Amino acid sequence: MNLGDLVVRKSYGGDIAFRIEDLRQNFAVLKGTEFRLLADSPLEDLVAVPYPPANEKTQRAQVKATESMSFLQLDQERQTVRNQAQMNGEWDKSIEPSYFEVPGKVLHLDGDPNYLKKSLHVYEQLRVPAEGHYVREAGMAEALYRLLPKVQPNVVVITGHDGVLRHPQPRDLYSLNSYKNSQNFVAAIQIARQYERHLDALTIIAGACQSHFEALLQAGANFASSPGRILIHALDPVYVAAKASFTSVRDTINMNDILNNTISGSQGVGGIETRGSYRIGQPRLLDLSTLKVTPAAI
Repeated sequence: MNLGDLVVRKSYGGDIAFRIEDLRQNFAVLKGTEFRLLADSPLEDLVAVPYPPANEKTQRAQVKATESMSFLQLDQERQTVRNQAQMNGEWDKSIEPSYFEVPGKVLHLDGDPNYLKKSLHVYEQLRVPAEGHYVREAGMAEALYRLLPKVQPNVVVITGHDGVLRHPQPRDLYSLNSYKNSQNFVAAIQIARQYERHLDALTIIAGACQSHFEALLQAGANFASSPGRILIHALDPVYVAAKASFTSVRDTINMNDILNNTISGSQGVGGIETRGSYRIGQPRLLDLSTLKVTPAAI
C-alpha cells in the first residue's frame, strides 16, 4: 500500500472508497473520495481498487448530486425571471436585463485539497463568487482570523473531514471529545462570530461527516452537519453556500430546499432560519470600452 492509493475496507463490505492519506506502522489514515469522512484502518483490512465501487450507496449519491445541481440551476433561472418581471413588469428574453446581480461572496475553507478543487469548480458553474483555501482543520480558526477582514465574505464554509471516534468507550455523542475534528470547527466558528455577530450579515456553514451538529449551531453556525451523525457528501456544504449566495436579502433561505435537495438530506444537514445575501442593482452595468466620454477633469 502506498500514499494516494484508492482502497476499500473489507470489514465494511467495500462500501466506501478512500484515498490513503498517511501510513503509520500497520495502520493507514484514510480520506473518503465521495464522503467527507476521515478514518483509519489496519492495512490488512484494506483492498486496493482501480476505481470507486459502483455500489448502491455511491450510485445514489452521484444521482442525487446531479439532481441537486440541476435544482440549483433551475432555481437561479427562476430568480432571473422574478428579477426581470420586477424590473420590467413582464418576462421577455428579447429584452436586455435592466439590472445587475450581486450574489453573496463565499469564503470556503476546506481540509481536503481535492474536495476544495471540486467545490470551486461547482461555484464557478453556478456563478457564485468564491475564494477557496486548503487549510487543515486544526488551523482553520487562525486562518479565518487572518482571512475574514481581507476577504469580507457574505458566506463562510468551514469543512473538511470529521467522524465519531471509535474510542473511548462508552461513547458520548454529546461530548466534543467523541469527534475527530468537531472541536476545530467550533473554534473556527467562534472566531468568525467574533468578526461578525449578526447571523444574517455572515452566514456560516460548518461541519463534515458525523460532525457534532448541536455544538456547531451553538457556536454560531447558521447551517451545520450532521443531525443524524451520518456521512455527508463532499458537495453538501457547497449546495447550501450556493443557495445562500443566490437567495435574495429580502427572503429567508428555503429550509425545505436545504433539507430535501442536499445530497445527504435532512439527516446530513440542518440549520436555522437565515436571510439570503443576493442583491440586484440598477441601472445595468455598461461596457465601458464602448462609451464615448468627454474628459472633464484637468
